[in-house]
Amino acid sequence: MIALSLAEIAEIVGGQPHDIPDPAVRITGPVVIDSRQVGPGALFAAFAGERVDGHDYAERAVGAGAAAVLATRPVGVAAIIVPDVTAALGALARHVVERLGTTTVALTGSAGKTSTKDLIAQLLERKGPTVYPAGNLNNEIGLPLTALRADEGTQHLVLEMGARYIGDIRYLTGLVPPKVGLVLNVGSAHIGEFGGREQIAQAKGEIIENLPPADAGGVAVLNADDPLVRAMAPRTKARVVFFGEAESADIRAENVRLTHQGRPAFTLHTPTGCSDVTMRLYGEHHVSNALAAAAVAHELGMPVDEIALALSEAGTLSRWRMEVTERPDGVTIVNDAYNANPESMKAALRALAAMGGAAQAQGGRTWAVLGQMAELGDEALAEHDAVGRLAVRLNVSKLVAVGGREASWLQLGAYNEGSWGEESVHVSDAQAAIDLLRSELRPGDVVLVKASRSVGLELVAQALLENAAGSSDGQGAVR
Repeated sequence: MIALSLAEIAEIVGGQPHDIPDPAVRITGPVVIDSRQVGPGALFAAFAGERVDGHDYAERAVGAGAAAVLATRPVGVAAIIVPDVTAALGALARHVVERLGTTTVALTGSAGKTSTKDLIAQLLERKGPTVYPAGNLNNEIGLPLTALRADEGTQHLVLEMGARYIGDIRYLTGLVPPKVGLVLNVGSAHIGEFGGREQIAQAKGEIIENLPPADAGGVAVLNADDPLVRAMAPRTKARVVFFGEAESADIRAENVRLTHQGRPAFTLHTPTGCSDVTMRLYGEHHVSNALAAAAVAHELGMPVDEIALALSEAGTLSRWRMEVTERPDGVTIVNDAYNANPESMKAALRALAAMGGAAQAQGGRTWAVLGQMAELGDEALAEHDAVGRLAVRLNVSKLVAVGGREASWLQLGAYNEGSWGEESVHVSDAQAAIDLLRSELRPGDVVLVKASRSVGLELVAQALLENAAGSSDGQGAVR
């Protein structure tokens, strides 16, 4: 963050200094909400959560080097007292970004936000210093924390914006107004809370409503292949750029294909030329993500050849998102367990099928270890059933449905599509899945692990990777 005195911060956030010996002391470190991340010159924002109250760690934070605490009550150490820490954090972020004049890119969508954010960051870093969130810090706390990492040297600020209700993204764009706004897609994530895809589209489109007009440099980047996203164009005064595989898209992909490893390849077309891309990431769904990132980079002046090279070299920056690891015994684990919705689940299954093509030709098998997709409301039964059916249609060798009612719906869908007991199984929890897989896996198998974050299926992937070079039973199964 730019260096600000405690007196300046108090004025910006509308707070009152308390127990501050010298208001001229400047914040020279990061703004953090975890006392374990405090360093010299930091500002510690104390949040009262359901289980832990950050105010109780104020003394520890100052003892670790924090210059002061942002708090709602006196904490016995130097503090700036505010009515609402969340609102204060947002006000501070907006002040810092406005003062810096950094080019801000914001994106949203039902699926692919974090992967696309990672791609955009890797492209823009080639043009200059870029700040972006680790993971998916995309709410009213995570977004300002990311923005406050920007300093005088930052050229680009990339922000991910999530929403659970209409108005959430409007609030976030008010905190840190973007110059470039990107909408990836409208799917089923949080459909139980929104009530329908039209309501989701209303919420996602808020990101382009707060952009500067075209003559002030505002750019709305929209998915030409998604009808609900394409229809958002009249909601902005910014210049609209479309990406996709549609012929009408400004940034488009042609000759899309998957390598034998399941990696997407295509020819990138832009208004200034074209170039070939072969990605390191897995799954055809990354083509749309790559086009979105390419559209942003192209609008910010990056040449097409450099965009194509950067996309071809880009990797995964965020954990548990199609992390592919081959064990010493030849079993491949695909950890995509960070989160799941119907669109991302289907994309992951297609990626698994592509990756498993070569393996199956050599006697290996594909395993889909799947759990609940949360927050689907009345659509939950139909969506879980559809995923189970798709696993069978894609010829996935083994479906392991993990958990309770929703997992049983996954297996039921597979069964109704034509699976039988040996091809699909329902287990109660992650440990049961681990025990099953440890006894059954053999060299050449490819295992996808995916569910909503609340299910915790990353434990399955982690367990399968630990001690992977252990003893063998002579039949290839690692125990």
